[in-house]
Amino acid sequence: MWQQLKIQLKSEHASALEQTLIESGALSISYLDAEDQPVFQREPGSTPLWDNTFLLCLFDENAELDSLLSDLKRNTEILNNESLAVEVIEDQDWERSWMADFQAMQFGENLWIYPSWQSPPDPNAANIKLDPGLAFGSGTHTTTSLCLRWLGTAEVKDKEVIDYGCGSGVLAIGAAVLGADKVHAVDNDPQAIAATMDNSYRNNIPEEVITVYLPEALPELQADILIANILAEPLLDLSVKFADLVKKNGHIALSGILEEQIPTLLACYQRWFEMDAPVIEKDWVLLTGMRKA
Repeated sequence: MWQQLKIQLKSEHASALEQTLIESGALSISYLDAEDQPVFQREPGSTPLWDNTFLLCLFDENAELDSLLSDLKRNTEILNNESLAVEVIEDQDWERSWMADFQAMQFGENLWIYPSWQSPPDPNAANIKLDPGLAFGSGTHTTTSLCLRWLGTAEVKDKEVIDYGCGSGVLAIGAAVLGADKVHAVDNDPQAIAATMDNSYRNNIPEEVITVYLPEALPELQADILIANILAEPLLDLSVKFADLVKKNGHIALSGILEEQIPTLLACYQRWFEMDAPVIEKDWVLLTGMRKA
């Protein structure tokens, strides 16, 4: 038997509280997103957290937590009483106690993401095996969902694709399982490069299909499709580069964009692309277009 303490707090308090919990006997500490918010690395090698984060802390079944809980409840600057919960979990279940929250997800008619502890719901579909990660994306956020649904409707088979800002590699792998001939996965964070390589291997993607690069190592090329789920500011900064990376009559898909940022992004990319009507979901936006001939 084990005791699991679940705490919701602002991310800026996570580091200090983690140290307190370790000193109080926590055997392990895990982080979960409390509000389905994407996080993006602004500095290579950094480990960003969500603004509102859940800490899951595992304690021995005999650990005395009353004093710790009293101290936490008094610290109202960090959290309030409603953000604390303790439960007892079975010896064999603690590693999987959080897994029940993650189920297979469908994007369009023929694309699924499923966690490694489940079987793909439709073995005949294009399936991506991907477990939830800390910061790189597993398909649960609206921006990733928008991109995956677009990929599912795009003509990807036998095409050359760039996934710029690949993170976990979910979009690169999505393109590969949908039949892309070659996928170039790009990220400025070596951890993301490693995650993409690992997830590609776990999905049995041939090495020659997905190639990973730091931005400065990406060779000169022009792809049929470029997809970038990052942030509005880098999308603006990279607009000229992206235009050069897409073939004439090729397609671009951009996300990580808020609704109020649509006019600025459209005005920028319309210089090179015939842009489609924005797709908006939960204040997040997908912009797509075709490279002008």
